[in-house]
Amino acid sequence: MIPRVDAMALLAGAPEARAAARLGATEVGFLTVHNTPISADDVSRVIDAYRAFYALPAAKKAAIDMARTGANRGWGAAGSERVDPDANPDYKQVFDCGLELPEDDPLRDMPCYAPNLWPDEPAGFADTLRAYFAATTAFSRDLLCSIADAAGEDGAYFADKFDKPMALLRGNYYPERPVWAGDKDFGIATHTDYGCLTLLATDGSPGLEVRQRGGGWIPVQAPQGEFIINFGEMLEMWTNRRIRATPHRVKGTKQARISVPLFFNPDYDTDVSPAGAPPIMAVDHLQKRFDETYIHMGSGV
Repeated sequence: MIPRVDAMALLAGAPEARAAARLGATEVGFLTVHNTPISADDVSRVIDAYRAFYALPAAKKAAIDMARTGANRGWGAAGSERVDPDANPDYKQVFDCGLELPEDDPLRDMPCYAPNLWPDEPAGFADTLRAYFAATTAFSRDLLCSIADAAGEDGAYFADKFDKPMALLRGNYYPERPVWAGDKDFGIATHTDYGCLTLLATDGSPGLEVRQRGGGWIPVQAPQGEFIINFGEMLEMWTNRRIRATPHRVKGTKQARISVPLFFNPDYDTDVSPAGAPPIMAVDHLQKRFDETYIHMGSGV
């Protein structure tokens, strides 16, 4: 069972909320949260913005195709990612954006901090995503610290590791499962997330499946305005496997679906190795996984 946690109660240190968060983080690798600072209207606006973007003609989306760059900013067409080398490239579309740095910031030369690529339409698209990115990164920092603390870590330790987070806001568009899809075809194939905490908003449609510890898959969904939370490989390493990164997938259904994950990752030079182990720089782990996943960035072929 995936715990459902009152976010405000967790941030306030309520024992019941802390116990549920501990179970989700250390045993399941997933939980859902409600009563957050992000309103249902905020979520609705960002999903509507992505929906309008994906309705554009392919030629307009292609003008900001990330495949033309050395980074993962802008639109990714169907087949632009392969998260599982034993599966076919994922048939979803994506739009990625991240932290916007001043033009004179040398970190902009790193792919993980690359400038965003914004489309000319729909109107207000960039402003909507910027506002949502700011709100969700602020909340994710507080949430990660509270969950880590509930799981037995020193939550305060993580607070200053996200000043310039390598956070990535994504809009996934999953079309209905194609009639040609076979056993190796997925909206997104089985994978674990790469970073620390994923804050996932959806349009409420089913599709996400989580692998159980004993085998088999269970569906996970939350109504629009609530969030699904899971944890990535960095946080699993960082906490010496106390917090778990759990495999998940989207096969696709007869219904199109939009999901909006915020992948909350630390500053590039953060050491995410467990205590006493050789250093693992956050940027090295993240860039390696990006190179393996995005077809145009590395070996994801």
